[in-house]
Amino acid sequence: MEKPQEFILVSAQNKAGEEFVRQLIQKHVSFAAIANNRAEQERLRDLGCKHIILIDTRDEQTWIIPEFSVSKVFLFESSLNLCCRYLRICRTWTAESIYVITHSSNPRLIYKGLGADVVLHTNHRHVAFLIASIGS
Repeated sequence: MEKPQEFILVSAQNKAGEEFVRQLIQKHVSFAAIANNRAEQERLRDLGCKHIILIDTRDEQTWIIPEFSVSKVFLFESSLNLCCRYLRICRTWTAESIYVITHSSNPRLIYKGLGADVVLHTNHRHVAFLIASIGS
């Protein structure tokens, strides 16, 4: 029996997230992006994302499990509120690691309490080191 394809899930809310998406595309890694509005969806499509999950983060009834298996999740923080909502959603979609990549001083314990396995603080957009954590 063939194992269903797994996708990495990415929230590319900032320049570091966009760079990470570019690297995933360049390395031919299967991934999907998550967006919470049509403008974000279009920006991700323009960036080259083929699989985009559009979700209303304010309405829990719309938080349906994707049709594909989600492996690791990479959330590039643009706001504490949105990142927390994405964490709540994505934690129900995977048992694998969820990474939060932030440039702010928001408390790590908030993210850890909502299900983040790894919280990384970075002040630059060069995130090539994250590709090694994928294991592909």
